[in-house]
Amino acid sequence: MSFEKDLARLNDIVKQLESSELTLEESLDLYKEGVDLSVNCKKTLEQAKLTVIKMNEGNEDE
Repeated sequence: MSFEKDLARLNDIVKQLESSELTLEESLDLYKEGVDLSVNCKKTLEQAKLTVIKMNEGNEDE
């Protein structure tokens, strides 16, 4: 999935967990999915940050 889709799914999971209409098992499954999505989003952001840093390093000579 793309970062945007992962983030949208993560927001959806948060809304579902806040609704209190889930069983404990459903809540735990969604929580695990949310943690996994959060890790993926963080990795994607870190990669983007490194890309920007590398691009800026190349422009320091100018």
